[in-house]
Amino acid sequence: MNYQQGIASFLTECELIDFGFKYLGKNVLISRKASIYNPEQIELQDNVRIDDFCCISGKIVIGKYTHITPFCLIAGGVLGVSIGNYCTFAYRCSVFSQSDDYFGNSMVNSTIPEIFKNEIKKEVLVMNHVIVGASSLILPGVTVAEGTSIGASSLLTKSTEPWGLYYGIPAIRQKERSKRILDLLDNFENTH
Repeated sequence: MNYQQGIASFLTECELIDFGFKYLGKNVLISRKASIYNPEQIELQDNVRIDDFCCISGKIVIGKYTHITPFCLIAGGVLGVSIGNYCTFAYRCSVFSQSDDYFGNSMVNSTIPEIFKNEIKKEVLVMNHVIVGASSLILPGVTVAEGTSIGASSLLTKSTEPWGLYYGIPAIRQKERSKRILDLLDNFENTH
């Protein structure tokens, strides 16, 4: 595939404007194969990239230089998902700000009116310099602190502390993460 074919895989600037996003930064790349719902609630900062087969819906803010790789689901729902700058979500990650009641105390699924449901609704915050490993899941109400690294196939049920490596089911802090990224950021921002 040459460069022109690669660019044709993404929506044009005019097509992106026609979506009617709440905010649309510069140099945003969204695959033609991605599904975008509720664009009027979605804010995309500069240099955001959303790849093939992603589903982005509800109230969402995605910070600059953030990459959502193929097959990810970001479900902002009513209260929202806010993602910081310089973040990466590897293949098949899911982020939910809402969840049905799994204990049987209410009816479940989107076809049921709200009065028969007891849905959990809590904002999700993902701070700057976060990387989420392939097939990981972030549940409602979690804050992923700055510099957090989440290992592949992890289930994040609780908020993290800054600059840690978390993994497992449920994910727990296993190691410290280097802050060298911050030195690299200074050089990056001076050249871009």
